[in-house]
Amino acid sequence: MNAAWLPLTAIAASLLAAVIIFSLPEESRRLRTSINLLAAVIKITLVTLMIQRVVAGDEAIFSFQIVGNIDFVLRADALGVMFAGLSSLLWLCTTVYAIGYLEGTANRKRFFGFFSLCVASTLGIALAGNLFTFLIFYEMLTLSTYPLVVHSGTDKALNAGRIYLRYTLTAGVVLLFGVVLLYSVTGEHSFASERGLGDYLGDHRTLLTFIFALLVGGFAVKAAMVPLHGWLPRAMVAPAPVSALLHAVAVVKAGAFGILRVIYDLYGIELSVELGVTTALAVAACITIIYGSVRAIAQHELKPRLAFSTISQVSYIVLGVSLFGPFGTIGALAHLLHQGLMKVTLFFCAGIYAEELGIHRIDEMDGAGKRMPLTSLAFTVGALGMIGLPPFAGFITKWYLGIGAIQAEMYWVIAVLVASSALNAAYFLPIVYRLWFRVGPAHGHGNWPNEQRLGRLETHGWLLWPAVFTAVISLAAGLLAGLPFSPLDWATRVAVGEYLQ
Repeated sequence: MNAAWLPLTAIAASLLAAVIIFSLPEESRRLRTSINLLAAVIKITLVTLMIQRVVAGDEAIFSFQIVGNIDFVLRADALGVMFAGLSSLLWLCTTVYAIGYLEGTANRKRFFGFFSLCVASTLGIALAGNLFTFLIFYEMLTLSTYPLVVHSGTDKALNAGRIYLRYTLTAGVVLLFGVVLLYSVTGEHSFASERGLGDYLGDHRTLLTFIFALLVGGFAVKAAMVPLHGWLPRAMVAPAPVSALLHAVAVVKAGAFGILRVIYDLYGIELSVELGVTTALAVAACITIIYGSVRAIAQHELKPRLAFSTISQVSYIVLGVSLFGPFGTIGALAHLLHQGLMKVTLFFCAGIYAEELGIHRIDEMDGAGKRMPLTSLAFTVGALGMIGLPPFAGFITKWYLGIGAIQAEMYWVIAVLVASSALNAAYFLPIVYRLWFRVGPAHGHGNWPNEQRLGRLETHGWLLWPAVFTAVISLAAGLLAGLPFSPLDWATRVAVGEYLQ
């Protein structure tokens, strides 16, 4: 295959899967499952080929002209394939999990059809070579995730969907205005331009700052930055696979990834610092980090607590981007991968507790570790990683962000990181304590809210093994951080390219 077709083929695999799934009868469970898994494996294979080309110093680029100087461009660069690799791996895990989770439920054809469209949208975002292409897939992601958010069809779900569209479509309009304004002023929207926007600084300094605010503001909605975060906790009415999708693989990561592209590949880190926008962005990220953590402590149900944790944790990526220097960049990019692995594990486990035992509230989790040891061990790995304890992956993130803050002489960021870690411990450790050290119903003190006995193991294997796998990978990301092609190593490769090019 010509290398230029690799990015397009990877996206087309998921689009074709969506078309086939929508055309199948609802009762074609086995065929639908086979198509889902085959498309996920094909996508991982194609992304692996793109990663190999990037390592060899060659980028796969597909391009065709839309009109005038506006091109549709897919480009597999180091940053793009890093995000594409994460989404491909976690999407396979989420697909397996969703197949088990939705067993016996209604409207599975609709769910997996839009699920595949989300795959295609996220991969398109990862491989977009310019702002125009990015915007196409970004809006496609909004529209394809809405049916998943409202999948249950309840009044609460429909209301959450309306709020989600209100936030994200408004953000899309703001983003479109920023893209059009930037193009009208500079004629530039490529992520690979050698000129950058520095030539326009003298005549358009204020306008460039305004456009930056529009672009980052549009992306900050999906990244759930305060005060644009209101849609995310409400979207927790969606099924657990969708929650994992929103928090670890697609939507919030798409927002954070958009901010990465604007600062590193559109404006450039030096111009961003020159405009003075990075300090304001760092302050906004720190406010979000602390706010999300404080709100998480106040939640009594598991999924809302994890939702506010996501609001806090994703802003570590934005904070690292805002620190001028390679260490902050390494911390941000590593956390893009680390947070995805840890958070998908936590949401997988939350779904298992709900499906197997009927557990939704934290005070219902007493003794669940003895009833479900593998699930609870996976949850514990994810929770300790989020706190940032060594040798877990979250520690790597916070260590590099701390060094990056010192390098940038933004010493107050250290206080935010310390406070955030303490707050993370305050809302995760009580759960871990309840799982392992409190006496539960299994010891004769009542019943679980709704125990199902879904499989021969502690739960159905389709649910259990994805959670165990992602927990092991997230643990390995911390323990083996120094090895080639670890998340830290790949983040370092990208950071070196940004600061030495």
